Order: sequence, then C-alpha cells, then structure tokens
Amino acid sequence: MRPYERLESATAAERMHLLGAPILADVAAGRFDLDAYVRFLTNAFHHVKHTVPLMMACGARLPDRLSWLRAPIREYIDEEFGHEQWILDDLAACGIDSRGIVASEPSHCVELLVSYVYDFVNRHNPVGFFGMVHVLEGTSTKLATHVARLVQAKLGLPDGAFRYLRSHGELDQQHVGFFEKIVDRFEPQDLTAVIHVAKRTYRLYGDVIRSVRDEGARDAA
Repeated sequence: MRPYERLESATAAERMHLLGAPILADVAAGRFDLDAYVRFLTNAFHHVKHTVPLMMACGARLPDRLSWLRAPIREYIDEEFGHEQWILDDLAACGIDSRGIVASEPSHCVELLVSYVYDFVNRHNPVGFFGMVHVLEGTSTKLATHVARLVQAKLGLPDGAFRYLRSHGELDQQHVGFFEKIVDRFEPQDLTAVIHVAKRTYRLYGDVIRSVRDEGARDAA
C-alpha cells in the first residue's frame, strides 16, 4: 500500500466525524440562513490566516534529511498567500463589515485547531503539518464547489460572495495530486506524524464545522 493510501485508510473513521456534521445535511436540505454562512466564513478567516505562517514554521524546522520539502512548501506558500483576504471580500459581498471580522477573536474550536497544529510543528515533527493540509484540501475538493452552489441558490448571493469556496474547490483538485506525490516520499516516521495530525485535525476541524450550527442555536436561544 502506498503511503498516501495508508493515510487515507488510517483516517477514514475521523473523516466521517467531519463529513457527518449536521450542518452539511442542513445545507443539502436548505435549512440554513445567511448568518450560518457568515459564521462559516468567519471561522475560515481565523484559521486560513494561519496557513502561510504554519507553512513557514514547518519549513524553518525541517531537518536536513527533509530539505527536499522546502521547494514544495515554497510553492504552497505562493499559492496560499492572501487567501484570507478572499474570505473578507466574500464577507463584504454578504454585507458584512470585514473590519469587525478582522478585529474579532476566533471561536474556541478554531483556536484549538490552530494551536494544536502550531504545537505539533514546534514540539514534535514539523512534517505533521501536512496532516492538516490533507484534511483541509481534501475537504475542499469534496465539498467546496457543491456547497457554494447550494448556498448561492438558497440565499441568492452574488458570485462575489463565493471566491473562497469556489477557488478552493477548483485549486485543491490540482493540489491533491501534488500532495499525493509529497506524501509518497515520506519515510515511515514522517508518515506516522502526518497520520497522527490528520486524525486530530479531522476531529478538530469537524468541531469547527459543527460549531456553525451549534453557535446558531445558541444565538437563537
């Protein structure tokens, strides 16, 4: 079994925690409102703004035996740079003052997700960062374009409110092949780190997705 196939197989149960989030069923059934989409984008802003810093932290901590990873990381940085601004533009197209989003604090679910990955990169194996990449890019490929279409159809928002979702759905299809080639080069100890972080991230990001619905229920109470 190829390393990438091992990664997919080893994280199957955790992946279902994310894909089984009730908010995804709500979107499919049209049971959501603009506030839910704004909460999703707000959460996305607070974790996406850390993507490039996390890549930089990973690259800075690579041992010499993994020096070949610096070029792929540089490519990832070039492609991911500024994506948090796309989210702010989407929010503006929804009628939300992005200055308030920038000044806001992340939800506890987002803070836990980001803090965990920083901690693993800094204290354990920096390659573990690719476990987060696996979860977020894999989720985007499976869901982003479809979700954008459903949300736009329900809310009647302009195309300018979906740059983040649509761009990630398209970009990440290309990224997956690139990512597979990277993972297939990992030595056993590094693949173990990637699988470990992917499992945790599926749980933590699954909680972020679930919180979109939970926070809405609390606001309505």
